[in-house]
Amino acid sequence: MDGVPGVSAPLRIGPFEVDPPVVLAPMAGITNVAFRRLCREHGAGLYVCEMITSRALVERNPETMHMIAFEVDEHPRSVQLYGVDPATVGAAVRMVAEDNLADHVDLNFGCPVPKVTRRGGGAALPYKRKLFSEIVGAAVRAAEPHGIPVTIKFRIGIDDEHTTYLDAGRIAADQGIAAVALHARTAAQRYSGQADWAAIAKLREAVPAAVPVLGNGDIFAAADALRMVRQTGCDGVVIGRGCLGRPWLFAELEAAFRGLPAPRPPTLGRIAATLSRHGQLMAEHIGEFKASLEIRKHIAWYLRGFPVAGELRRALAMVSSLAELDELLSRLPADVPYPPEAEGPRGRQGSPGKVVLPVGWLDDPDDRTVPAGAELPHSGG
Repeated sequence: MDGVPGVSAPLRIGPFEVDPPVVLAPMAGITNVAFRRLCREHGAGLYVCEMITSRALVERNPETMHMIAFEVDEHPRSVQLYGVDPATVGAAVRMVAEDNLADHVDLNFGCPVPKVTRRGGGAALPYKRKLFSEIVGAAVRAAEPHGIPVTIKFRIGIDDEHTTYLDAGRIAADQGIAAVALHARTAAQRYSGQADWAAIAKLREAVPAAVPVLGNGDIFAAADALRMVRQTGCDGVVIGRGCLGRPWLFAELEAAFRGLPAPRPPTLGRIAATLSRHGQLMAEHIGEFKASLEIRKHIAWYLRGFPVAGELRRALAMVSSLAELDELLSRLPADVPYPPEAEGPRGRQGSPGKVVLPVGWLDDPDDRTVPAGAELPHSGG
């Protein structure tokens, strides 16, 4: 990493060294134990479990307890929690620590989806500065006796008229947070438009140097990650949509940050083998039937840009067993090289829109009242 301007030392999150300074963003329905293992097999970094709701964890909801699964060799074990009530978030972090469920906790203040923001959660919450401070403080205090670092991920703000990221960074630093990550979009942007990397640079300037700042948004290739670091001075990067159907991106990132030659892009045959393995790993986690359904959404990402006949694509999109998946994948020509069309943005993009908020949410940024019914009862947001 000495050859990358802006990264003078390995990223440290509490007691953990993250080298290269690359973090897999928690993505609902994506970053389960199977996908994380696939990514870990391709490169080093910190790989975060999909979002878990604090209330569901405290209530030991069976589905939530299954979601928080980690493999024996996965270290550090990293989980993201969502919550709106300081007491519930504190109890959830205490449970993570006392039950030895994870080694690192990240708090979600970046989710822009209506079912979250209408309850005052996710990207809506940092607007309420005092409530935000109390939640972060409760999590840090619950984790501190056990040596578990707490980090947060947030957005620029609700919209262009209600930006919160600089205040959020300063408040979190005052509460003893181990690192902050900024998705450089507003909640109103959702995943559309262009990420404002200049905001990452401003956050790096606003937060004490001892607190690492991670940048997130529009990293779809290793070169994008290096460019973000050079332009913003951030201490590391968070990878979200860029790795969908492309777990080998982490090998490319590791090589780039270490100044090594880029790995050879995979052929269609190698991609088919990776896709098959993804299905097998999912089956080990959730059973073959559910895995064969879940793998469908990944197939288009894996095959992006490749010349695959429409009939075969349609058959793959309706696969109902792993045996059928492998049979269909065997029809793909193995020696087709990785196409330029496979590069660039992937995953959901959509369009900007008005953020759904609780009634009167914007009236008083200092109000610390927890909205009624704010805590999501189940995970998967």
